[in-house]
Amino acid sequence: MVRVPLSPQERQRGERFGILLRRARGDRSMVDVAAAAGVSAETLRKIETGRAPTPSFFTVAALAHALHLSLDDLAAACAEDAASGEQAMSA
Repeated sequence: MVRVPLSPQERQRGERFGILLRRARGDRSMVDVAAAAGVSAETLRKIETGRAPTPSFFTVAALAHALHLSLDDLAAACAEDAASGEQAMSA
């Protein structure tokens, strides 16, 4: 199966998601958050740096739970305002 390349907008959304996770993690170590979410520290590192811009739903849900974030808030924060092109990063 050939994977279709991501669009620039999809990559930017992944970068915004990574920034949001880093901010939510705060002073907690990457290893602690990854362990609490049941993912590897390398997976979290790739997501936070934008190298894995489209993590699976279950990975996102686990990270949201570990960081006490709602999925609705995550989705809203990662969305891009189509009219102005500005990022909605309130978290």
